Amino acid sequence: MKFSRFILLVLNVLALASCSYQNIFTTDRSDSLEELMRVDTIYQHVIGIDDKLSVSVWNHQNMSIGSVFGIYNSNEVYGKWVMVDVNGDAMLPRIGKVTLAGLTVVQAADTLSKRYSSMLVDPIIVVKIQNREVSILGEVRTPGKYILEKETNTLTEIIASAQGFEFYADKKNVLLLRNNKSYIIDLTVLENNNYQIIVQNGDVISVPSRGGKMVDKRAPTLIAFASAITAIAVLISLIP
Repeated sequence: MKFSRFILLVLNVLALASCSYQNIFTTDRSDSLEELMRVDTIYQHVIGIDDKLSVSVWNHQNMSIGSVFGIYNSNEVYGKWVMVDVNGDAMLPRIGKVTLAGLTVVQAADTLSKRYSSMLVDPIIVVKIQNREVSILGEVRTPGKYILEKETNTLTEIIASAQGFEFYADKKNVLLLRNNKSYIIDLTVLENNNYQIIVQNGDVISVPSRGGKMVDKRAPTLIAFASAITAIAVLISLIP
């Protein structure tokens, strides 16, 4: 009876050890990369609710919020920003509420220039969005969320920010999730500038594992386990 229970335990352990590894995101279909590239050529982020903005007014620190013109350039880390409220408005020094939702940063800067021109001569204004970010998961060295510091950021730049691929990265099936669509990108074949795909706020990049990763990782354990089982089996065979 003890021997049969032992054999059953061994079979259960082996069954668990043989379970295949599942990536976080899997899909059998890919939306058109041509569509993705076409969107990238015209893409500009549009300011939305809960966006955090810095507003820099040249030579007027008292009207600026997180000015890029100041000696101490401040950003989201230091809390130097104004948030767009649920109505799409931002509260700014001297001019009060201004509706900025639905505008690009260039359009927002033009709008504010017109508002400030009543009190300033030819105001120079720069608007930046401080909380644009993308997430990169899977087989990269430092997965996580990354702030988009520049207006234009490529897929390869984000992978570089994550310190590159791990050894088992499946570079043929890099998955980009955007607006309920999924795009599978083969980075081993650089065609049509696919390595220059522009990432957007809210994108999720998932780098899956190549087959064989879990087998390689489990191999030392399985070998040791098999050796132990063999030794026990030999001992049991010697029992009269």
